Amino acid sequence: MTKPGFVHQQEDVKTLGSGSKPGSDSGSEREHGVIWATMVRVYLTESDHGLKPLLKCLHDELGVLGATVTRGVAGFGASGVVHSAGLVDLSTDLPLVLEFFDRPDRARIAIERIKDFVEPGHVVSWRVCVECDDEVQVSPG
Repeated sequence: MTKPGFVHQQEDVKTLGSGSKPGSDSGSEREHGVIWATMVRVYLTESDHGLKPLLKCLHDELGVLGATVTRGVAGFGASGVVHSAGLVDLSTDLPLVLEFFDRPDRARIAIERIKDFVEPGHVVSWRVCVECDDEVQVSPG
């Protein structure tokens, strides 16, 4: 029995059955209990000050299914400077990771739109299966 909204990476899928093609970019690709989608991960830092406008764009303008922002305890980027949170020093420039998923066509539109908010190379995406009941709609039209 699967739970609505459970997501796993494509490489974890062992069998797809007869109606799904893992290489297809179709946004409506669906099989009993499985809907193909695109997971998007955006890397930011607290000092970017772009999180609120980015979330507003994803929610109000693009209407993505949902988004989760995670605050990292440590990280480094191209500069090589490690930012971390310690008991004595609570850094105000910790890494942030924003994730969302949607149908492949809608995720591609969102990626193109959020490029205005994010530095080049800070957005990654990959194909996932959304495990859900047959009645669950992953995204409005």
